[in-house]
Amino acid sequence: MYKKIVLGLFALAAFLPLAFAPNEARAQHPSVSAAARIDGFDVDPVARPVPGGELVFTLYGSPGGTAAVQIGGATGSAVLVETEAGVYEGTYTIRNRDRITAASTATANLRVGNKVASAILDEPLVGRGVGKPKLRPATSAMAPKIDRFDVDPPANLVAGEELILTLSGTPGGIASARIAGVKGKIVLSEIRAGVYEGSYTVKNRDRIAANAEVTGNLRIDNRETSAVLGQSLVAGANYQSSARQAARLCVNCGVVEAIHVVEVKGQGSYLGPIAGGVAGALLGSQVGHGAGTTIAQVVGLAGGAYAGNEIEKRMKTTKHYEVVVRLENGGSKTISYAAQPGFAVGTRVKLANGTLTVVQ
Repeated sequence: MYKKIVLGLFALAAFLPLAFAPNEARAQHPSVSAAARIDGFDVDPVARPVPGGELVFTLYGSPGGTAAVQIGGATGSAVLVETEAGVYEGTYTIRNRDRITAASTATANLRVGNKVASAILDEPLVGRGVGKPKLRPATSAMAPKIDRFDVDPPANLVAGEELILTLSGTPGGIASARIAGVKGKIVLSEIRAGVYEGSYTVKNRDRIAANAEVTGNLRIDNRETSAVLGQSLVAGANYQSSARQAARLCVNCGVVEAIHVVEVKGQGSYLGPIAGGVAGALLGSQVGHGAGTTIAQVVGLAGGAYAGNEIEKRMKTTKHYEVVVRLENGGSKTISYAAQPGFAVGTRVKLANGTLTVVQ
């Protein structure tokens, strides 16, 4: 009788790893999705944060995702709906319980597959009159400084063409730009110290004139300054596009946009379930008498085998690093590293033969 029970227990221990094998197979192959990217984050502020007031948010970024905004002092969040490819819009109505003030911040999260991008709003949610807030000029020696504000224009302002904006000034800030005729704000990323760059692809709904006013804004903490673009948005006959020429010369150059740590569980062997099963069976033998003891042993064996398998897999867990690079041509690449790479988010790099090198 006991011999049959023991043989049955070992048969069960051998079966358990197979029962959990499908889940382990999925764990060995984590899903890979396109990188999430936020190009712009904008708000129509309220004059006063009173109940019933509406904050209207617009986010520009990777298409096909889900977007939401968390608001400081609010009891809820704003869900943004993708109204067209890569454009998300939503409204938050202020509630009686909310404690939103002029100092409240808003954070947008855009999820595409299993990748998430975040952006913090760089303007107040409240006031400075109704509608868009007016930009404040530099008022002290500590305020940020804008040295240059340029555009690399296309030959024609038609849908699909790209405007490349570059702002140079105080490093370590948050830069953005607004174009008359375009809804929302364009984020300019700091590609190297004091140099901020961003692009905008003309959409069908845009009504942009060649002489449209373009305003660049640079913010550090609560201080900001602005500059107005002094050139046409359409390239002249003799215009030499330095940014586009550079892009052609370095088609594989880009900026590190994100670094993700990916953990992969190891494959359990027969040793973990058997060791755990034996321990569980021994514990079960201490419970009850007769048939009750036998049942407890079987239950202990099953639980112990599963626990042993999980412990062994965790001990064999490995991790690698996925580096997401936003290329200067608008595309993106994800490169996997076994060890932590020697560069950070914002580093300008070049992709060659499946590896990244830092570009000075």
